[in-house]
Amino acid sequence: MASTEPIIPPLVESIVDTIGRTPMVELKRLKEALQLDGRLLAKCEHMNPGFSKKDRIALELMREAKKSGHLSPGQTVVELTSGNTGTGLAMACKAMGHPFVAVISKGNTFERARMMQALGAEVIRVDQASSSTPNQVSGEDLALVERTAQRIVEKRKAYRADQFQLKGNVLAHERYTGPEIWQQSLGEVDAFVDFIGTGGTFTGVMSYLRQKKSDVAGYPLEPKGAPALAGGPVLSPSHRIQGGGYSMTKLPLLDVELVTDYLSVSDEDAINCSQALAREEGIFGGFSSGANLAGAIQVMKRLPGSTIVFIVCDSGLKYISTDLYPWSETSEA
Repeated sequence: MASTEPIIPPLVESIVDTIGRTPMVELKRLKEALQLDGRLLAKCEHMNPGFSKKDRIALELMREAKKSGHLSPGQTVVELTSGNTGTGLAMACKAMGHPFVAVISKGNTFERARMMQALGAEVIRVDQASSSTPNQVSGEDLALVERTAQRIVEKRKAYRADQFQLKGNVLAHERYTGPEIWQQSLGEVDAFVDFIGTGGTFTGVMSYLRQKKSDVAGYPLEPKGAPALAGGPVLSPSHRIQGGGYSMTKLPLLDVELVTDYLSVSDEDAINCSQALAREEGIFGGFSSGANLAGAIQVMKRLPGSTIVFIVCDSGLKYISTDLYPWSETSEA
């Protein structure tokens, strides 16, 4: 007879020891509502302690830096962030004894900056480019944040936890996220879809899945109107899907050998799918989570009967200041 004793997480020494081992949910209600043929599996990375998948890379970037000797004891750490990697680094730096400076565009939601500051980070918010749309971060905005981050690193003799360049980003997902997905799906993965920011999640997860099953398909996802990686024209560099889609034609961490095909998704589809994910499945994700669901639906229509995995990248709580989840007042009947 199977044990009825509950599985209790162990006592740990710091909050970073709770990163990872997130649940994966089969979206049966959405599949039925949309009349899809196949399985949609959502890896719930918003259930990490910093409410995003970026907790994983923050911890691995710090581990790799300390192991290599590039990070000195007590040295300040600086990183450009949309808010999620910064949240993870704020926690990891506190646990490992390092001051942390987060550099973020004012185009990212203010609640992200407030969360990092609450976790002990020094937060520097950078004005958007004059041509940018408020609350929509473009590649030009990211370039301004990058220049500010470089100045701070030089001035403070800090360590740069560069998530766009350093291999720890990929290793976090190859060592942990990919194996978790494989185990939780019982090895039944046909395709993986991921909205591209740095490219680290896509490359790490796909690297592991391809080791286990050589024909797993990989679909990087970009904003409609800015399919730079796919080689298309960038007609609309500003979009609402925060944390990626920066109109870069090349990303150092994106392994193009793992790409089956590139997909694109509109702001409207990302928003509708975020809301459907919350309404139908009780999974409260952000813009990119909805984008990933929209991409997964595209793939399922191409590959009926298949099992598609995507990431719930971060929590909808990080977008309360936007209209992603609009409020409507109700009165007592």
